[in-house]
Amino acid sequence: MDRLGDLDLFLRVLDQGSISAAARSLDLSVAVASQRLQRLERELGLRLFHRTTRRLHPTPEGLALAQRGRPLVQELEALGADLRESAGEVAGSLRVTLSATFGRQYVSPLLPEFMALHPKLGLSVHLSDHYVDLVSTGFDLAIRIGALEDSGLVARRIASNRRVVCASPDYLARRGEPHTPAELAMHACLVLSGRDGRQDVWRFTDKDGNETAVKVDGRFDSNLGDFVRDAALAGQGIAIFSYWHIAEDLRAGRLRLLLPDYRLPTTAISAVTPHRHLMLPRVRSFVDFLESHFGDVPPWEREPPPAA
Repeated sequence: MDRLGDLDLFLRVLDQGSISAAARSLDLSVAVASQRLQRLERELGLRLFHRTTRRLHPTPEGLALAQRGRPLVQELEALGADLRESAGEVAGSLRVTLSATFGRQYVSPLLPEFMALHPKLGLSVHLSDHYVDLVSTGFDLAIRIGALEDSGLVARRIASNRRVVCASPDYLARRGEPHTPAELAMHACLVLSGRDGRQDVWRFTDKDGNETAVKVDGRFDSNLGDFVRDAALAGQGIAIFSYWHIAEDLRAGRLRLLLPDYRLPTTAISAVTPHRHLMLPRVRSFVDFLESHFGDVPPWEREPPPAA
């Protein structure tokens, strides 16, 4: 019996939510796919899905099989792809998830060039500002911004993520400009919120290396960086941004940099892949492509904003 083939079919059913969709992806009939899935369940002596009229729901045993079985299928796929690459072919389907705003601004314009370089490659791009579990969802790659959690994933830095404090000229005309981090306590601050709650403690380092932590306050917070940017542009307060997010606003004068003598912690923009001994050639090609375009000086850093 083709155990790895049946395992691959099971993973596709899990990822795509139906036997018919998984069957189409493998060019099988629904009847044959159903028979193979039942065969796998009989062989294991386990029920892998709870079947309803609308959808298949994995059992705890099915989830455990997916967690331990997916790396086996991926390793075999990576080995075959690596051998094919030796013949000059990058092919298959690449599934990528990345930040919605960063993806629209900086990755989307590059995709036609990447697709032209690899005509045998299919690309599926998922945009989300939520954390996505690569292993359980079957994504090949994530582009993540900021500090990475300690996990079994493999990360490769593709660009720096400099962070800055900004406000609109209108806000500064009404409320004045802070010159030290401590003065932020007297201002309306726009706060990003996430899985760890409101990010309302801002940490700075001065030119002498001294660190300062300031707890800020304000009436507005959001889990979406674009909402914080919109509020800042509307003159609602002071906010922290990744430089790539508001570089054009700075150049156009819609926002102004504040506290130039103080630095915020710099993080990274990283390509994150599931742990495996062999990286798929299509994944490696995409990461190399992004790194070549962003480089040591990414595009958002190449033209400085006008002097205040």
